Amino acid sequence: MKKLRKGGFQVGRYKVRKLMARLNLVVTQRVAYKVTTKQKHNSVVADNLLDQQFNPEKANQVWAGDVTYLRTAEGWMYLAIVMDLHSRRIIGWAINKRMTVNLVASAMKMAINLRGRHKGLMFHSDRGSQYTSKVFQRLLTKNGITPSMSHKGACLDNAVVERFFGSLKHEWLLNIHHLTRDGMKKDVEAYIKYYNRDRLHTSIGDLSPIEFENSTLKLCVIS
Repeated sequence: MKKLRKGGFQVGRYKVRKLMARLNLVVTQRVAYKVTTKQKHNSVVADNLLDQQFNPEKANQVWAGDVTYLRTAEGWMYLAIVMDLHSRRIIGWAINKRMTVNLVASAMKMAINLRGRHKGLMFHSDRGSQYTSKVFQRLLTKNGITPSMSHKGACLDNAVVERFFGSLKHEWLLNIHHLTRDGMKKDVEAYIKYYNRDRLHTSIGDLSPIEFENSTLKLCVIS
């Protein structure tokens, strides 16, 4: 309804429901959350500094990330992302057939290259071995980033990132059989562009992440 209204159509929820029924469009329920990363027994985890405070006042105050599985006919692919929680924008990502420390480090490096370094920046993740590894923790320390980690098995502690993965799988990839890993990678790239530029988010005033960042920048310039 909101997207149609932005396009100039005068419609309400009831009209949209009628149109969906006419087109045989049915809302589907998302599958339950599954843990995708595992903690090593000897790993050192950070405190949960974020504590489910998912709406920082400014950009580059809190980033969050996680890893998810993607199935193809050639085998699994693993997607790691970094999101700026202020705008919900995906600012870093990496996809590979192996779920390694390099996967999450590559996503973080992309985010740092795009946004630069920021004093007081926090990065929130789960307790997976990739995130608790010495290599990744050194990367955070080198760039002045404070780690924060979810409680064990608590998916709600990183709910915004989990919601992105749910949107990817149920709005974009549902019922699509990817024959190749390369095809999956291109499809994920396309969705991230759509998600950042066009997908509306209720939590940021029914704007896309990039629209929200641009509107915030304009307000800062005016003030």
